[in-house]
Amino acid sequence: MKVRKTELADMDQRVRAAFINALGGFKSLVLIGTQSAEDQANLAVFSSLFHIGANPPLFGIIVRPDKSDRHTFENIQATGQFSVNHVTEEFFEKAHQTSARYPREISEFDAVGLTPEHWDGYSAPLVMESQVKWMAECREIHDLKINGTHMVIAEIVEVSVPNDCVSTDGWVDLEKAGTVTVSGLDSYHVTSQLARLSYAKPDQPLKKL
Repeated sequence: MKVRKTELADMDQRVRAAFINALGGFKSLVLIGTQSAEDQANLAVFSSLFHIGANPPLFGIIVRPDKSDRHTFENIQATGQFSVNHVTEEFFEKAHQTSARYPREISEFDAVGLTPEHWDGYSAPLVMESQVKWMAECREIHDLKINGTHMVIAEIVEVSVPNDCVSTDGWVDLEKAGTVTVSGLDSYHVTSQLARLSYAKPDQPLKKL
């Protein structure tokens, strides 16, 4: 199947969105927790998280255009902080349900049955059921003119990972932590590791770690 640019443009909007979203392969699946300036909790599922750098520890998320209320984005703008929470098999359906357009005064924690967790010094709630999670502070916001989306760049300021999921070289065993991934807009997956490989050098064969 080969699809040309004109054929992509002629696709039904929802069909095109599903098709293009799937092409990028498996993506990070996280729940973003925020709190408004009026202390209203919000929780939303995201699959646009990407790594930027380790020192300082930076990552980014893409927020869709402002065609409707963007409670997560507005809360990040207002407070400058948010939580990032990995999703596990035990609650991936609840995570998906947070994508529903609940009114601003409804907390998705309450609506889907997840438990808010609060760390000292931060207003944004985390997801108690999540095994891998962190608090983040917004560092930059870039408005992308090409499609009206917003790129939020944030710094990781505090992290929680199960002790038995972190190796001595810093590698985090997300499979052991139960982290679920996503492809497209609505297909959820558990993973199966092939191998960890040694640092690649031109004159040395790869080794399995």
